[in-house]
Amino acid sequence: MSAPNPTATTSSAPRKPRLALAIATAFGLGYLPKAPGTWGSLGGVVLAMYPFWFSAFPRAVPTLVYSRGGSLTDIDPLLPQISSIVAVALIGLWSAHRAARFWRIKDPPKIVIDEVSGQQIALLLGGLWWTQSGRFTDAHVDFSRFVSPNWKYLLLGFILFRVFDIWKPFPARQAESLPGGLGIMADDWIAGIYAALGLWIARALGL
Repeated sequence: MSAPNPTATTSSAPRKPRLALAIATAFGLGYLPKAPGTWGSLGGVVLAMYPFWFSAFPRAVPTLVYSRGGSLTDIDPLLPQISSIVAVALIGLWSAHRAARFWRIKDPPKIVIDEVSGQQIALLLGGLWWTQSGRFTDAHVDFSRFVSPNWKYLLLGFILFRVFDIWKPFPARQAESLPGGLGIMADDWIAGIYAALGLWIARALGL
């Protein structure tokens, strides 16, 4: 009997998707001990508030103003946040799918890009406050304003997201059964929407 060929064995092993694992674990947050999802959510808080804390964008009330013909005439701090949310969601789908396939687990705890994405959604949607100034006319559409982030708003948004992420109310738990990265990400997106609704309610109650 001939000895096994070590070269053939090594070549047949799947290559480690280093970039996908780095993104899926939020560049190492998923490897931290005890509640990696909480660390991922904290990463989402920082990423969501980055344009307001560290960038050169003004902290004034952001508005999206459209001309009579429908062309974008003014861009505000809301645009980089929306772009970031879409980018993280899409790259999260890819990286979570690759990481789960590599680890051969449907939803490994080390994958926390879903918490990052869900927390972003919670803070952005929860911070949008629709006032009576929002209206449609022949001249323009004015999309209200974003509530200025403070520590109470961030703390409440963080807590609400973690509660809904763990609780997984309908249809979040059902979304977990979706295939691949979509099943990993979708339940956190839904939790983020629930958390945003909670922030709206808190704002309406004057909290």
